[in-house]
Amino acid sequence: MGTANIGRMTAPKLPAKLEEILSISFYIRTTLTRKNGTQRVIETTYVWVQEDGVNKIILSGYPGKRDWLASMARNSKVTVHSVEFEPWFDIPAEARVVRDLNEKLPKIFAFIEHWSLRPNFPRTKFKILLGAVKINRALRLPWWGPFIIAKRIFLGMPCVEITFTGDAVLRSDDAPPPLSEPQDGRPF
Repeated sequence: MGTANIGRMTAPKLPAKLEEILSISFYIRTTLTRKNGTQRVIETTYVWVQEDGVNKIILSGYPGKRDWLASMARNSKVTVHSVEFEPWFDIPAEARVVRDLNEKLPKIFAFIEHWSLRPNFPRTKFKILLGAVKINRALRLPWWGPFIIAKRIFLGMPCVEITFTGDAVLRSDDAPPPLSEPQDGRPF
């Protein structure tokens, strides 16, 4: 699998085991700070990228509002936790919400391509659809016809770029941190 190819590939070396985990995992946990100052741990799908010599992960998902997105926009300091394989790592990081569609699209394409590698995913259909959108963007054609639907979907998808800001640390506990309890009346 490996990392998505976004920008120059000269990232500082992470522990080999963490690189392996990031390249084959689909889920990550992130500790963030809510508006009221309390900590919250969420689990999301992601893709690991190395961009401009820096290790990053891209969080995204289905279109719609996300409380965690608003929290990260307010307070960018987060901690990323590996969850799918042992050993578990904690990585200090900084989140940045990406809203500009031109900047967002390559990140979302990388996310979707990684997401489509999951077992039992209809890869052929997705490759055709994503390929058509990529061609449309490469040719700088207008968002017309069915592409206007794709544009609306991409605009509605959350996109957060999380940049690793410190060294990955082996977690001393026997597991990643537990997820925060769901909030009544909140979808995520």
